[in-house]
Amino acid sequence: MTTTQLEFFDVPSPCIGVCQSDDKGYCKGCFRTRDERQQWITLSSDDKQKVVKRCVQRKKRKEGVKKTKEEVKAEQKPQPSLFDPPERTTLSTSDDLDFGDFEL
Repeated sequence: MTTTQLEFFDVPSPCIGVCQSDDKGYCKGCFRTRDERQQWITLSSDDKQKVVKRCVQRKKRKEGVKKTKEEVKAEQKPQPSLFDPPERTTLSTSDDLDFGDFEL
């Protein structure tokens, strides 16, 4: 079994002193769940590293969801009605098409 240098040192707590929960139950400072915060001192180093990775993922998701529902709707292309005729695509009529090697 190989050991990495991280296994020799305890994984530091991701706590930054902002101990408030958001609407999903994650800490607004470190993004840990209540259970993760309460069980931190009893977790193995491997489990602590997994918690830290989950916290990083949660933070990235939270930062990526900064748009309001109205902004998202404004960016979306309206879905066409099933009753509308399909859009016709036209071929280019430019002279740059070369069919010189085309054989029938």
